[in-house]
Amino acid sequence: MKSFPLRPCLGGACLTPGKKAFLTGTILLTSTGLICRVLGFFYRIFMSRTIGAEGLGLYNMVHPLFSICFALCAGSIQSALSQYIAAHPHRGRAAFKTGLSIALALSFLLAWIIASQAPFLAEYVLMESRCAPFLPVMAFSVPFAALHACINGYYYGTQKSRIPAFSQVAEQVIRMGAVFLIASIWLEEGRPITVSLAVYGHLIGEMASAGFTLFCLGFFPPDSRAQGGAPYPDSRAQGSAASPDGQTAQREGRLSFAETAAPLMALALPLMGNRLLLNVLGSAEAIWIPNKLEAFGLTNSQALSIYGVFTSMALPFVLFPSAITNSMAVLLLPYAAQARAQGNERRIETMISMSLRYSCYMGILCIGLFTMFGGQLGQGVFHNQDAGFFIAALSWLCPFMYLASPMGSILNGLGKTSVTFFQNTAAMVIRLLFVLFAIPSFGILAYLWGMLASELALALMCCLSVHRLAAFSWDGWNMLAKPALFLLISIGLYLATPGAAAVFAGLPSFLAAVLDMGFISLCYGGLLLLFHRKRG
Repeated sequence: MKSFPLRPCLGGACLTPGKKAFLTGTILLTSTGLICRVLGFFYRIFMSRTIGAEGLGLYNMVHPLFSICFALCAGSIQSALSQYIAAHPHRGRAAFKTGLSIALALSFLLAWIIASQAPFLAEYVLMESRCAPFLPVMAFSVPFAALHACINGYYYGTQKSRIPAFSQVAEQVIRMGAVFLIASIWLEEGRPITVSLAVYGHLIGEMASAGFTLFCLGFFPPDSRAQGGAPYPDSRAQGSAASPDGQTAQREGRLSFAETAAPLMALALPLMGNRLLLNVLGSAEAIWIPNKLEAFGLTNSQALSIYGVFTSMALPFVLFPSAITNSMAVLLLPYAAQARAQGNERRIETMISMSLRYSCYMGILCIGLFTMFGGQLGQGVFHNQDAGFFIAALSWLCPFMYLASPMGSILNGLGKTSVTFFQNTAAMVIRLLFVLFAIPSFGILAYLWGMLASELALALMCCLSVHRLAAFSWDGWNMLAKPALFLLISIGLYLATPGAAAVFAGLPSFLAAVLDMGFISLCYGGLLLLFHRKRG
């Protein structure tokens, strides 16, 4: 069994170069992800007060077509590049050129189809003719998204997450600045602010991220070495030529398109098929929800408003902490692929146990926070009571949602893409059944029940599949019971501290809720740290 050489131990834990790169990358992606989500909240607040809940619902009906295009020409190729380059680091440049060529060719074809068939797609696919003017603008963003995704896959494959992380911030900042500027110009000219503002913002954000990553690729290109300068071991290289300076490494760096396309697409095509079907199902869900809400008895305007509140106001709050698990998931795929190529089972087991532990910790905390403060957040941020109700109701999704993402990424990194495809499809079908058969009778509550059932099923399937592949320690008492107890103690400390609550009560509703949640989170985190210290 091959493993990385050990580095000095700190605090009783030995950090290998690979683990250090993973932790550093996770912290960096999480930090930038949180910054982007904070900025995104201000952006959503602005959009909710300019185009309204109905406008947000209409925009969310346009976006599924972009998601389908991204699945075909960008997301799957990004994941394939990340996985392939992690296992074959000396072929990185050749693989990147091949992946980029394929992605751009597909993206231009898809963009042309959407732009030329916009009226047909709006009328017969989205079932909302008002979407037609926005589809050409959305289509124009597809090639930029493909370029951005391929460059990110190149960096992720070499475990260099700085450029992809900072590209998120650049995208969000430039998008917000451009949208605020466009809105102010339109107001001065007396033009109405419509959904087109959100669509133009999306295009500008994709152009910004593509431009930023392309600039960085020119000046800070990834090489065949891991962060910290340690060379990647490649278990498939032969003999001493596996060295970065060997003849094999030089030859692999000059592989032709035909030599790299086959193995790269062998990884990308299953992912492409998986993501395409999942995005088609997700798009059907986005299209059918307003339609089924009308069958429940709402008007078209009311249905779009409820859908906009749910997807653009409430759901982003619940997904906010997933910046941590999403960052882990992005890096776990190449990390697992590399460990698999080396046959390092111990590294895989450690990775799984760590992901499970921190996902459970975070999910349990979020149940308490969103249940207690959901109404205050929805009313304070969006001035919408429905948003607050949805936030509190969605809080029970958190543990399962945060578990499924890293576990699915580990399965993909271990080569089990067909397993994750089946699991995600099954979860999506569960949701669609609730949409089709329960929403007409019970309204939007039925969709909440469907989300809970699907996320629970997905988390269980992912954990069981991972357990079959690698033995890992699962301690229900330490991962579930004790964190739940610590959460109750933290809430008790908050309720028993009327002085702090009185100070916070004098602040604006949203800021008071954030500080209250921060106080509980600090108590909860402190108890977890104290528990681990005593265990050690």
